[in-house]
Amino acid sequence: MRARIYQPARNAMQSGMGKTRDWVLEFVQAEAREIDPLMGWTSSGDTQRQVRLRFATREAAEDYARSKGLEVDVIGANTRAPNIRPAGYGENFATNRRGAWTH
Repeated sequence: MRARIYQPARNAMQSGMGKTRDWVLEFVQAEAREIDPLMGWTSSGDTQRQVRLRFATREAAEDYARSKGLEVDVIGANTRAPNIRPAGYGENFATNRRGAWTH
């Protein structure tokens, strides 16, 4: 059974770094999805695709995969620069702002 190990990057809608420090082990899709003719939903008999395991380090994820006999592809992390503002969220409402505050 194949799996992939990766470290998720934060998306453009996130300013924080939550859930981006862990490493994720995710199983590769084993069979194609089918479209239900009545409802139009997509489904598959592959239940392993729903499993997503989180590990603190890459080595821990690789050790787990090795102990279970899984073939893994390790994908490097796509890191983004942290969005750190000097005064934080309160900067939006500061009384000493220069310029007009419109929202």
